[in-house]
Amino acid sequence: MQFSRAIAWALAMAAFWPVYESMPSFAAAAHGPVASAQPLAAQHEIPIVIGIRLEDHPDQSQIMLEFSDPVAARSFLLTDPNRIVIELPPVVWRPAETPSPSVRGFIRNYRFGMFRKDSARLVLDLNRPVKIDKSEILAPADGAGFRLVMDLSPATQPEFSARAGWPRGSNIALRESARPQGKAERDLPVIVLDPGHGGMDPGTHGETGLVEKDLALSVARRLKEKLEQTGRYRVKLTRDSDVFIPLRDRVAIARATHGDLFVSLHADSNEHREIRGASVYTLSPGASDREAATLAEKENHAGVALGLEPADANPMADSILSDLGQREIMNLSARFAEGVVAAIPAATALHSPLPHRSADFAVLKAPDIPSVLIELGYLTNHDDEMEMATEAWRSRVAGMITATIDHYFSGAAALQAAADHGEPSPLSGHNRGVRTPAGSPTPAQELTQ
Repeated sequence: MQFSRAIAWALAMAAFWPVYESMPSFAAAAHGPVASAQPLAAQHEIPIVIGIRLEDHPDQSQIMLEFSDPVAARSFLLTDPNRIVIELPPVVWRPAETPSPSVRGFIRNYRFGMFRKDSARLVLDLNRPVKIDKSEILAPADGAGFRLVMDLSPATQPEFSARAGWPRGSNIALRESARPQGKAERDLPVIVLDPGHGGMDPGTHGETGLVEKDLALSVARRLKEKLEQTGRYRVKLTRDSDVFIPLRDRVAIARATHGDLFVSLHADSNEHREIRGASVYTLSPGASDREAATLAEKENHAGVALGLEPADANPMADSILSDLGQREIMNLSARFAEGVVAAIPAATALHSPLPHRSADFAVLKAPDIPSVLIELGYLTNHDDEMEMATEAWRSRVAGMITATIDHYFSGAAALQAAADHGEPSPLSGHNRGVRTPAGSPTPAQELTQ
């Protein structure tokens, strides 16, 4: 998170970074319809498993684990019953999905969790003997993190038994391209896009049937594509399918991937159907107005109301807001939010009279990542809904946010240069609690020039 920390340092000169909240240990979980998940680890350095993919076919299978950081891993085979064990260092299990094995494939079941204090395991129970054709760890690419990939093919029982036994090695190699990256690639800012709602939580909906969860995911995918096309960012989605991700997990994913900016995408609703336009929300201990407070309450308890997450799902304690480092992160969040507000009119209608609001949004509480929530418009407004349903509007809005992110990080680069050379910060007061680079064109100007 080099960019975020550089800006916070330049603003505060001595920002205090809060200690990550401590969490209880995790007992091994058996795979069922949904496997259990471990709470966020106490230390940021512990790798987090953020994805499990299983492609299980009668003649071949592939298992993929996605990690926030590189890991040392080894695998071995055991008999009675036949199974594959992937042994890992201590990790936090936070997969967005736990796919079910195919009935006709090699894998009957799987389970994961901490095995001992110093190791974790994924155990694959097999329907038939297999051999491991290839296992390696791949470098981050296309928005994905480090990935452990294992390919399986059929084998006879004698072949399987001959290779089985407790490990004496069998390390999974780190592909050369997955070794520590060069400075230019490693220092690319990480943008975490958070499509709101998902799965059993649809969010709000419009008269024509347009659903918030689908709109948010569609815009997030277009935004990811546009950001990656610039070659200036690495991009991670908190969800890339129609699944429910608890608020705590969304924050955990952002921190696990070392995010430099977190953008949560939503659509709004209001009983007054004439109200329309996009708006931007940032975190504050108190709400800027009654509507912001109502929205934060609704978003914070959407999963609770459906029985999908506990009532205490707030990712961080409110007391963290008083910390100096968090205050500076909130300033950076406000700075980015003001950039979005300036750019919105070039792409879509702007909510009036308060396009930038603040409230106690749980999903914005990562203490070390500037975070905003963008309400793309009102699905309860006919004009907004008709526009949001079009591909042209979604592409235009994704382009607007991309331009705003470019503008934000160009300011970050200027801040870092000033800090490195001991020069005055190139920031000028723009609004209470908001700072923007002096003399720079707004994103809206960049879009129209």
